[in-house]
Amino acid sequence: MPTEHPIPPPVSPPVSPPVRDTSGFAEFYRQNFDAVLGFVTRRTDNVHLAADLTADIFLTALERADGYDARRGTPLAWLYGIARNVLASHFRGSARERQAVSRIAGHRLLDEQDAAAIESRIDADRAARQLAGHHAALSEPLRAVLDLVAVDGLTTREAAQALGIGTATARMRLHRARKALRNATPPSNPSLNALLEAAS
Repeated sequence: MPTEHPIPPPVSPPVSPPVRDTSGFAEFYRQNFDAVLGFVTRRTDNVHLAADLTADIFLTALERADGYDARRGTPLAWLYGIARNVLASHFRGSARERQAVSRIAGHRLLDEQDAAAIESRIDADRAARQLAGHHAALSEPLRAVLDLVAVDGLTTREAAQALGIGTATARMRLHRARKALRNATPPSNPSLNALLEAAS
């Protein structure tokens, strides 16, 4: 009787780089959807807006897939850079986002299951959104680095890539952000302590 060899568990494939062909981009979308939705739901508590912004981020990524350069960083850091720009554009009320809103009528409405899944994600990320109040006094450049490192889990180098700045500049901004938060908030604040620990 032949000896049976156990089948090794499947190894998670590395994250695929973005490509413009439909099947390749579908795999990139599948691998990164949860990360991008989390990025969005940490910044908004509106279910439909979260769904629309997530779709806009991936649409922009598809349009820019040919410009991805692996020498400049990971696919996720590249995608977070796009996500930051899409959200910033939306919240500034830019013409591009107003056009996206005008297209909503043509979008498929979320069914109850989709809406419930996004609401669940929004609830899970509520604490992260509340932490934003603790660093509202920080300048935008300091907040941007702190958010990408402490909230979104990027390394300082990946955050620098997403922001289009040098790694040394990102480290300096992160240091200043932590120092400013420590000086502005009582040290016993558990939310602040968690944020600072994540940014260490």
